[in-house]
Amino acid sequence: MLVQIYVDDIISGSTDTSMVADFAKLMISQFQMIMNRELSFFLGLQVKQTNQGIFIHQEKYITELLKKYSMDTHASAKVPMGFGHKIFADPLGVSVDEKKYRGMIGSLLYLTTSHSDIMFSTCLCARFQVNPKMSHLLAVKQIFRYLKGTKSLRI
Repeated sequence: MLVQIYVDDIISGSTDTSMVADFAKLMISQFQMIMNRELSFFLGLQVKQTNQGIFIHQEKYITELLKKYSMDTHASAKVPMGFGHKIFADPLGVSVDEKKYRGMIGSLLYLTTSHSDIMFSTCLCARFQVNPKMSHLLAVKQIFRYLKGTKSLRI
């Protein structure tokens, strides 16, 4: 049996259904809780169980992020970063809101759980969180535009 606990969320599973049932009874007798049969959402990850397998995605989270950063009306992009695109410190560039930039980077890093395809470009942009410039923000927005077109991808 496998049990994972994170603060007030618990998931459990086993190939032995009686063991899962016994665990559920024990937990309900000791704690005030609700036991769901099928996992569908855990720590921001959406889970879809089918006969073909178990699929994990973050489509809802991506949709919320696109709205939060006003990227939901922008066109989607085919790649997270253009081939050969160079990002540098850009000391003469126009400064942007550090707090917003850091929030965008943090959100993108969380998305790498299900979108490993944005790992390189996100980490490249994360290097400039101390003094982000407009050129860095444009690169981050490119990643968001890419996510808009790939939000239904599942692993």
